[in-house]
Amino acid sequence: MTDTVSSTEARRLATLREYDILDTGPEEAFDRITRLAQSALRLPIVLVSLVDENRQWFKSRVGLEPQETPREVSFCSHAIQQDPPFIIPNALLDDRFADNPLVTGSPHIRFYAGVPLKMKDGSNLGTLCAIDTKPCVLTDTELSILSDLAQLVVDELELRQLATTDSLTGALTRRSFEAELDGELDRSKRYKHNASLILLDLDHLKGVNDSFGHAAGDAVLRNAANLSKAALRNVDVFGRVEGDQFAILLPETGRIGALNVVERLRHEIKTVPTSMGNSIITITASFGVTVAAETDRTGHGMLRRARDALREAKGGGTNRILFKDADDSLSEVA
Repeated sequence: MTDTVSSTEARRLATLREYDILDTGPEEAFDRITRLAQSALRLPIVLVSLVDENRQWFKSRVGLEPQETPREVSFCSHAIQQDPPFIIPNALLDDRFADNPLVTGSPHIRFYAGVPLKMKDGSNLGTLCAIDTKPCVLTDTELSILSDLAQLVVDELELRQLATTDSLTGALTRRSFEAELDGELDRSKRYKHNASLILLDLDHLKGVNDSFGHAAGDAVLRNAANLSKAALRNVDVFGRVEGDQFAILLPETGRIGALNVVERLRHEIKTVPTSMGNSIITITASFGVTVAAETDRTGHGMLRRARDALREAKGGGTNRILFKDADDSLSEVA
């Protein structure tokens, strides 16, 4: 029995990794579903929750601040063990959850309803769940609404996996970009030429969404994408790898050429605003840059170095460029 459970869980986790969704940025398609569920059910907390080995991570959340919680205290880890909706009318009266820290402490869960996100291979990757801080009962109609919205989450996950380009910006999806990066790295080794990678993250995009609305945030993303694509060559590869983060692959380009491109992009994004109705929105970007190393077998190493550089750039301010070399040495360019 234990072997069967372990095998089923291993397959489920493998499927979760195939969808390449964990730790990605916010996406309006999922946020729209959680907002609809919150409005329709009149409950304070709604989550798109994905369960991996050690945690439940929220692709979308309304009414809850943390991005993730430990799996060992997760209601959703129970919900994914079955196909029907998992309902807890009053957690204080349920021996499984009465002493759960999410019940005895923040967010003080009392009511929980989770509909498993069942994928085409039969794996339950997580849930669309609705939570209240007081005991509650859903009507059959309300439960049907939650189930229908959970299916929309599944449909969006399936479409996201099939897509090769991002519908908002026209950039390659993360999966497609990483495939291009691996292919170019192989070519660069075979023909002994350089390749560079740039990660570009828009500074304070959340503030734009909060101040002007999500439509304005989307317009800023489109503007940044268009400016970036206009500054690149036909052979360069442009992808959207997270919510407000883009990646640029520059074939046959070393450090100096890559930094020239970055400085041009930084200037364009800073000086070309986005018009939204009567509002003019200006924004800056931070950059992490690296070059291919002899030891890189796939694009993973380049992505790690560029992310490290970008993280340092974002952590130390805005509108910055940091370069991480093949030996992991880090230098600020601007």
